[in-house]
Amino acid sequence: MSERTREIGLRKALGATTNNILWQFLIEALVITGLGGLIGIGLGVIYSFLISLIIRTQPSLAEWPITISWLAIFTAFFVATAIGVIFGLYPARQAAKKSPIEALRHE
Repeated sequence: MSERTREIGLRKALGATTNNILWQFLIEALVITGLGGLIGIGLGVIYSFLISLIIRTQPSLAEWPITISWLAIFTAFFVATAIGVIFGLYPARQAAKKSPIEALRHE
């Protein structure tokens, strides 16, 4: 968030509260990490099916079942979102605590 400290300072100078700034960054973090998690899950499912197609061409492995666990999907999505929120909100909170003048002065 250090690259967005000036933006936060400008928003605060125009009247945004710390809560407004934190909500903005929380929503941004949830959207970005949620989309990243969904893309990762989609790619994982696609790669799993491609690997299963390759494995099924081998006569000795034709009966080997490939399954995708819903628990693994939910866990991966939750972890991706949680990491994004934690690493997105902490710097935003630090920057939002600064005075608008100090934040605008930041390079």
